[in-house]
Amino acid sequence: MIYCDHYQSQQCQSCQWIETDYPLQLQQKETHLKQQLAKLDLSQLAWFEPFRSPLTAFRNKAKMVVSGAVERPILGIVNEQNQAVDLTDCELYPRHFAEVFLVLKDFIGRAGLVPYNVAKQKGELKFILLTESRYNHELMLRFVLRSENKIPLIQRELAKLQAKLPQLTVITVNIQPQHAAILEGEKEIFLTKQQVLEEQFNQIPLFIRPQGFFQTNPTVAESLYATAQQWIKDLPIDSLWDLFCGVGGFGLHCAKALSEKNPDVKLTGIEISPSAIQAAKKSAEKCGLKNVNFQSLDAANFALKDQQAKPDLVIVNPPRRGIGKVLAQFLNQMCPPFMLYSSCNAVSMGKDLAELSHYQLRKIQLFDMFPHTSHYEVLGLLIRQN
Repeated sequence: MIYCDHYQSQQCQSCQWIETDYPLQLQQKETHLKQQLAKLDLSQLAWFEPFRSPLTAFRNKAKMVVSGAVERPILGIVNEQNQAVDLTDCELYPRHFAEVFLVLKDFIGRAGLVPYNVAKQKGELKFILLTESRYNHELMLRFVLRSENKIPLIQRELAKLQAKLPQLTVITVNIQPQHAAILEGEKEIFLTKQQVLEEQFNQIPLFIRPQGFFQTNPTVAESLYATAQQWIKDLPIDSLWDLFCGVGGFGLHCAKALSEKNPDVKLTGIEISPSAIQAAKKSAEKCGLKNVNFQSLDAANFALKDQQAKPDLVIVNPPRRGIGKVLAQFLNQMCPPFMLYSSCNAVSMGKDLAELSHYQLRKIQLFDMFPHTSHYEVLGLLIRQN
C-alpha cells in the first residue's frame, strides 16, 4: 500500500484500490478471473501465480490535461468537481518525469501555448503526452492542440527545449479541433526527423509510435511476452498467426523462440493499423527473422477469408470486446493445434473461451499490469481437444 496526497484529499480517485494491501488486490483479481472461467473444463489447467507489478514508478507514459494559465500551466487532470489537479508528482510515473514536466511548464509559457478551457471553449493546448523508452531513456513528446495556429511558436522555441531535454528525440503536434473530451485527433505533425521510440523486451526490439497502442507497464509487459515464449517454444509449431498483432510483440517473441529449433518458422501478423504494421516489419528486420509477413488488415476478416494452410499456433490479443462469436466459431472449425489468448478483459475472454468448444485451457496466468485498480491482463494457453 502506498500513500498518495491526491487520493487522500479526494482530488484524484484514479487509483481506487490504493488503500488496499497489495496481496489483497491480487487475491481479488484472481477471484474475479476464476469467476469468469467457472463454466469451463479446468480439469487439466495449470494455474500460475500472478505476476506482480512494481507499486510505484511503473508507467512509461503520462497523459496530462493542460489547464490553468499560460504563465502558470497545470499538468494533470480535471476531476469530477471540475478542479484542475497538478499530478506532476504522481507516484505512478518515474521520478525524473517531474523534472521534465517542470521544463515543459516553462516551455508552455515561452511559446505562448494558452491552455484550453473546456467551459469557455477557448485556448489551444489541450494535452501533453509524454512517453519514455526504458531501453534507451529517449522521450516522445506530443502536444495536442486545437489548431495548427501555434505550431510556429513551438518551432521557434524547440531548439531551446531540446537543449534542456536532449532525451526528447520524438516531438509531434496532434490536432484535435473538437470541443469534446477526446484525447487526440487524426492529424499528427512531426517536428523531429525521428518518428518512433525504440524499446526492447527480452532482446526483441519493438517500436513505440504516436497514436499507437503500447503497454504502459514495461516490467509486466516484458514478463507477459517472455511467458508466451516459454509456453510455446518446445511445441511442434512450424507456422503461426498473430491476430490483432499491434507492433508484433507476441508474434515476434514466439517466432524468435521457435526459430532457434526451426529457422524456417513462418509468422503472419495481422493488424488494422498501417503504422503498427510498419513498426512490426522494422522489428522483424532487426530480429533477423526472414519468413515473416505482417499485413494491415482487419484481423477477424483476414482469418475468416484467408484460404492458406492453417497455422499450428494462433495468437489472439483482442481489444476489450474480445474476439467475438463469429471468429471463435471459425477458429473451432479451422482448429489449429494450439492457441495463445491474451486479454485485458477477463469477462469477454471468459465468453470467448466458452465459444472455443474444441479447445481446453491448459495454462493461465494473471499479469498485474494496472496495480491499485481492478484491471489486469491474462495469458492463457489452449490446446485442441482430440
